[in-house]
Amino acid sequence: MSQQIIDINCPGCGARVTTGQSECEWCHQPVIISTFNSVYTMPMPQVNKYAGAYKKALSENPDNTELNNSIAMCYLKLKLYDKALSAFELAMEDNFDNSETFFYAAVCLLKGKKPFLVMRPEIDKIEEYINAALMIEPRGIYYYFLAYIKYDYFNRKFFKTSPTYQEALAMAEQAGYSPFDVEQLFAILGVERPDGF
Repeated sequence: MSQQIIDINCPGCGARVTTGQSECEWCHQPVIISTFNSVYTMPMPQVNKYAGAYKKALSENPDNTELNNSIAMCYLKLKLYDKALSAFELAMEDNFDNSETFFYAAVCLLKGKKPFLVMRPEIDKIEEYINAALMIEPRGIYYYFLAYIKYDYFNRKFFKTSPTYQEALAMAEQAGYSPFDVEQLFAILGVERPDGF
C-alpha cells in the first residue's frame, strides 16, 4: 500500500502534517514534492531540509511512492543522480501513471554528462524511460529530450536511429513546449545546450 496517507513532519517547518495535504497549514510550503517545478527555484538549504525530512519519513515507510518520488526530486536538484535514480525507480514500482517519474529517471542516467559520453546500455535505458513517459503523457519536453539524446549520441556518432533527432524535434514542436521547459531541462542536465537546439 504505497499510496496510503501517513503522518510526517512538515519538510518546511517541522509541524505534524499528512502526505494527504498539499501544503502545510502553518508555513504554507508544499508537503509532498510532486513535480520538479516545486524544487527548481528552492534554495539549496531548503532542498536539503526537505530531503532530510523525506529520508526520516522513508525510514518508517520505505515503499511509499509519494515520499520516494519527493526525495528523488530533491536529490535531482542537488545533482545526486545515483540517489535520485534509486528513489525514482522505487517510486516507479507501484506507480505507472506519473510520467515525470520516468522522465526524470532518464535525466538521472546521464549523471550530468552529455549523451555522447555515456555508454550504450545507459542510452538504451534512457530511451526506455523516455518512451514510458511518452506513453503516459506525450509532452513536448519529453520529445525534446528524446531529440537531444538522438542528436548528441546517435547523430554525433553517425549511428542510424528511428526516429531521427529531427523527427523527434518535429514531434516536440507539435506537442508544444516552452522556452522555460528547455532552460530548466539543460539546467538539470548540467550541460550546455547545443547550437540549433
